[in-house]
Amino acid sequence: MGDANEGKALTVDVDGESFARIPIRTRVVMPGDDLDVFISDYAKTEVRSGDLLFVTEKIVAITQGRSFPISDITPRLLARVLSRYVVKTPYGIGLGMPETMEMALRECGTPRILFAAAVSAVTKVFGRRGDFYRVAGDKARAIDGPTSGTIPPYNEAVVLGPERPRDVARHLKSLLPAGVEVAVVDINDIGGNILGSTLDRAGESRLVKILGDNPLGQGHQSTPLGIIRAA
Repeated sequence: MGDANEGKALTVDVDGESFARIPIRTRVVMPGDDLDVFISDYAKTEVRSGDLLFVTEKIVAITQGRSFPISDITPRLLARVLSRYVVKTPYGIGLGMPETMEMALRECGTPRILFAAAVSAVTKVFGRRGDFYRVAGDKARAIDGPTSGTIPPYNEAVVLGPERPRDVARHLKSLLPAGVEVAVVDINDIGGNILGSTLDRAGESRLVKILGDNPLGQGHQSTPLGIIRAA
């Protein structure tokens, strides 16, 4: 069994069961890389029947051509204005910079983003948080901007969420040994979402708990893949 990333526990107890979360260290994924080859190179010989391979949404998106250098993005005035009101956290810039907000406007449509901003402005008065992303949807939530811990060249890029993550999970499962499940995940140090998987809803809910403390880490760990295994 592999080692946990620094500051992370290798095992976790969920619903009375113990699970290992084994990170897989890889090279940096680059635009133009073939995801099938990448998974075969790094994960195929590591997993076994009964495991679940979880894949970060970022490497799926990058191999789909959904990474854009900041220098190629020209934010409109609306993106500059809206980005000023986004709460920034140490775990990710989210839509708190003009370039990521611009990409959200393109991905989700201006009406939806404006509606999400309006709802959020109202509900914040009553102490509610998170309504912007609840209204804007998964496409907005999955947009990644650069942080101090982002590995180059993505420290100067915006990465959108992956397309058809459930189809991607099903396809990747077909490349792996029998009995291995797959999930495409969006996780950070404040929570996570399962964007697509070969699990049922109960399995996805349990997986969110298993990955709750982000065992892949938030910095330069270079571990975009991981294995969940009964401990």
